[in-house]
Amino acid sequence: MVRSLWLRIGQSSQPVCTLNRLFRALFAAWWRFHRTGLTRWTVAAIGCTLMVVIGQISWGRTQAPDIDRTMIDRAITVEEQLPEPRSHPLPAALAQWHDHYQQGDYFADIQPTPIGYLVWSQFPITVFVEPALATENPADAARSQAWVDAVQQAVQEWHTYLPLQEVVTAETADIVIWRAVPPLQLESGSNRSDLTSLPLPRVRSAETRYHLFVDRPLHGPAKLAQRFTIQITPNQTIEYIKATARHEIGHALGIWGHSPLETDALYFSQVRTSPPISARDINTLKRIYQQPTRIGWELVQVSGDSRDIPTTIAPIHN
Repeated sequence: MVRSLWLRIGQSSQPVCTLNRLFRALFAAWWRFHRTGLTRWTVAAIGCTLMVVIGQISWGRTQAPDIDRTMIDRAITVEEQLPEPRSHPLPAALAQWHDHYQQGDYFADIQPTPIGYLVWSQFPITVFVEPALATENPADAARSQAWVDAVQQAVQEWHTYLPLQEVVTAETADIVIWRAVPPLQLESGSNRSDLTSLPLPRVRSAETRYHLFVDRPLHGPAKLAQRFTIQITPNQTIEYIKATARHEIGHALGIWGHSPLETDALYFSQVRTSPPISARDINTLKRIYQQPTRIGWELVQVSGDSRDIPTTIAPIHN
């Protein structure tokens, strides 16, 4: 029995840090250690570390969906159980969708979560996009507004297939999109038993997380619900910002995985010419929405006392 889970998926794309900044950091480190009298070997080691990071930023590519931790923030009472997985009725636009050219899908690359596929059943899906900065600097204001415009265009592209509605309050939105640089992520494959190996940080252009919780309205039954948070860095070209938003919103709408073909919006890495939402993307989305899930269904009432019970779940890795 689970009350809440946090899981994460990250997407790497083009470098989001300039080499200029890293070389400046290298010079600053050299000057600091030179003044403190440390050996040239210490300075060289720091320099090599920064150069390794530079190489990783320039050539790093995303991996499969990375679900790296879970945690509980509340418990389901012993009077309640999670519902059995069931499929919801298809949303109208997906029900009417037909790929006449039969271009296929990548459904086999989509991994269900412990509670089923991450589908929505209440529409419209509300989306909050962080507004532009209120600043007196015209250049900063223009860049900030350009980020907003690019993300909103991506929202409208997906609105063709699932009902999306922009809202002005983040607290009540189903999907929240922030203008932020995701934290560096260490490569999970690094061998930490070997102290000579260096865990390499991957710079990512975006990160999407989902939060599972029990929705308890004042009037009505309690249901298992979900909420998504997306971070998209502003340190990209406008075209890449729109492509990144298109990709991450696809995750938040239920495509919890990546396509192996670069002609799909959910391709695992950013490409020079960003593809639009493809027929394969929608074919995959439609198949996902035909699958069983516990999300959106009422909790099952069982006999027992109403004490909260602690629940733990082992981390899940893809």
